[in-house]
Amino acid sequence: MKATASGPRAGGEAFQKGLQALQQYIAREGALPGRAVVERLPDGTEHRTGIWIGNQKARRDRHDAAQLAALAELGVEWAQ
Repeated sequence: MKATASGPRAGGEAFQKGLQALQQYIAREGALPGRAVVERLPDGTEHRTGIWIGNQKARRDRHDAAQLAALAELGVEWAQ
């Protein structure tokens, strides 16, 4: 079984994709997504944004200051 990613790589591409989906959703809806929200990105891929935000909260102690600031800027209260 593959180990869970941690460190610099964990906040890389997957985090950025989730952040992009979250930004897109908030720009359209004006609020944070519910758990069941699936966002379609411009490249045609789907992102389970509602699940992603919950996972980020559960892993918030692993995020660096820049990641937390990016989430806080979008209105994620627990990231402030």
